[in-house]
Amino acid sequence: MTRVPASPTTLLTGVGELVTNDQTLGDGSPLGLLHDAALVVADGRVAWVGPASAAPPADRRRDLGGRALLPGFVDSHTHLVFAGDRSAEFVARTTGARYDGGGIATTVTATRAADDATLRRLLAARVAEARRQGSTTLEVKSGYGLDVAHEARLLRLAREVTEETTYLGAHVVPAGADHDDYVALAAGTMLAACAPHARWADVFCEPASAHAFDADEARTVLLAAGAAGLGLRVHGNQLAPGPGVRLAVELRAASVDHCTYLDADDVDALAGSDTVATLLPGVEFSTGHPYPDARRLLDAGVVVALATDCNPGTSNTSSVPFVVALAVRECGLTPAEAVHAATAGAARALRRDDVGVLRVGSCAHLAVLDAPSYVHLAYRPGVPLARGLVL
Repeated sequence: MTRVPASPTTLLTGVGELVTNDQTLGDGSPLGLLHDAALVVADGRVAWVGPASAAPPADRRRDLGGRALLPGFVDSHTHLVFAGDRSAEFVARTTGARYDGGGIATTVTATRAADDATLRRLLAARVAEARRQGSTTLEVKSGYGLDVAHEARLLRLAREVTEETTYLGAHVVPAGADHDDYVALAAGTMLAACAPHARWADVFCEPASAHAFDADEARTVLLAAGAAGLGLRVHGNQLAPGPGVRLAVELRAASVDHCTYLDADDVDALAGSDTVATLLPGVEFSTGHPYPDARRLLDAGVVVALATDCNPGTSNTSSVPFVVALAVRECGLTPAEAVHAATAGAARALRRDDVGVLRVGSCAHLAVLDAPSYVHLAYRPGVPLARGLVL
């Protein structure tokens, strides 16, 4: 236990179940569960954690009435800056149409046509929607501009709502562009314009799609981004087996996202690396592709994260609780593993140790459930149980 500092403090008490993600606390499990718990916050940080019966005095007190308290969800893969609608594409897939990335062009056209005020309003609404469902840390990508000016614009807007911004100029090759010329642009002039507004760079490495990038093209963009000081991420192995996972490991990317089609070599490569496998089961729900095998990854010792991939074409959801329920039902995770993946695992995917966990010194980013246990996130799917709280 740590002495509460003299600065103004808030005591959250009446916590029926507290998920800390710190194995040194509570029951010693990966979730570090405490029951009948309390938590003290000062200056936006956790200052004390322990049993409610031992809670120190504080300037303010808030009783949660037996509710569960978790680290706020860390949504480490989103595409929130966009305009337009692709519901017709979703309907087409329900009758057998296959997704290959081509629909991204529709969103690019609508997003380029929208002014900053419109995009800012849409982005703010999506961020608020995510927070109402318990997400307190959001990564936001560009990728719906696909030219120098629009990619930089999308990142400037994203930076207004999060520090976790990702340059995704290499999302797809825009219609009419020469493939080689566009790779050179994404690794050169476009990157230079976007790097000041980004923490990360990402590439859609998917040889199965005529619209995306093969391993050599993706490597070119990622190496240039790394040289510009950006951390690396990869969209990989979404549509078919491919080189994305092994490229991510080769370049020591923080995460490789999707991981739908993996072979034994992919799993072995991830298991021997620091690259997080971020699963996005909302995509498989929308596209009809098979769900990723999270059980296989965890059993091999791979760090797994869960995220929404909120985007207008293949996963138009901002709900991490929905993703948690899908991961339990379809991907082979237990409720505890899914919650850990959506908090601590996703924080690892962003190379963060101050979110996704509730221990002394961590950010006071919280998710409060209208339920007595985290299990209800999967047990009561579709029910709006979670809300984000940043103190």
